[in-house]
Amino acid sequence: MTNTFYISIGVFLILGVETSYDGWSNYVLTINTGGSFTIPCHYDKKYTQQKKYWFSEIDESKTYTNRTEQNLLVIDHPDQSLFTVTMRNLQNKHNGTYSCVVEAGELPSINIIYKMHLKIQSAPDVSVVNSRVSGHEGGNISVQCIYSSGYQNKVKQWCRYKDQSCYTVGRTDTSQNSSVQISDDDGGRSFTVLMTGLRLTDSGWYFCSAGEALNPVQLTVTEAEPGTVSHKVNETVILDNINNEATVKEEPQNNKLLAVWLPALATLLLLLILAGVFTWRRRPKQDKHQIRGRKGSRSTDMIYSQPEDPVIYSTINDEIPHDPNKDITYYSTIDNVPGSEVMKSPAGGAIYSIIYSTVAPH
Repeated sequence: MTNTFYISIGVFLILGVETSYDGWSNYVLTINTGGSFTIPCHYDKKYTQQKKYWFSEIDESKTYTNRTEQNLLVIDHPDQSLFTVTMRNLQNKHNGTYSCVVEAGELPSINIIYKMHLKIQSAPDVSVVNSRVSGHEGGNISVQCIYSSGYQNKVKQWCRYKDQSCYTVGRTDTSQNSSVQISDDDGGRSFTVLMTGLRLTDSGWYFCSAGEALNPVQLTVTEAEPGTVSHKVNETVILDNINNEATVKEEPQNNKLLAVWLPALATLLLLLILAGVFTWRRRPKQDKHQIRGRKGSRSTDMIYSQPEDPVIYSTINDEIPHDPNKDITYYSTIDNVPGSEVMKSPAGGAIYSIIYSTVAPH
């Protein structure tokens, strides 16, 4: 909601002021005497290069960003699209209304992005045990918010500054952020905020509130530490993704290798089979009646044959010491010569001629 209103400064009137804090202007920040606070002032990214300042309606003073005054620090964080305001050693004189302002450089020329009321008192209406908390991704954080007796029946909330989202007592689960559970302890005048399953995007500024009273809290979420359950879960997911990608990439490569090697292996196996068959068929044949005898260093096959067998094949092993296994095949022609030495066959059959001849390798 955008409103145009008038700010009185002395006797002058300033027109053209845009407000973007609708619903947040009624909150009161209560701080104990002598205490301090830090709040964020979020702005649109289009104002990153524009001037910003902290405006006090008490003395109508402006403190621009990246300037330090006594007990006041205003720092711009353009990477986060916000500037922070820190006030220290607060006293009663600081009670009043303050605004976060951007000089838009266009009409309207002034954009009030946040407005709050500061109230200093000995016992704050709402306070927190820790104004800065941190946790690891996938872990949990707990914030204890304390309220005074007058706020016992007020609505308790845990709100995020940036998007103005609030959670009330109970449990809330969202798909974008971690689970938020608020437990109100009426007897102890405090409520506890538990955030589980933290995500990096949960980092930011929040506040506890009871009714219109609030107190800010800064939450920082860091990456999971090695060895923690959340880190192992994240690591498993990453490794699974990597393995799946590697499997997808290797499958086509493996198919290519199979397409090349299978035909080659089949061809090699066929050649081996053909070589074996050829070698077996070239082995020399021996007569089943062949009887081996030895004479000196040579062994000679004595072959009994019928006269009608004109050609005899015999194998002679030339037992040379350095080559004992070398078989040489000799060829000889035997004729039935009258008057040659005769000898009976071992089976006691007919008498055949025995012819001794010297042969050479063929």
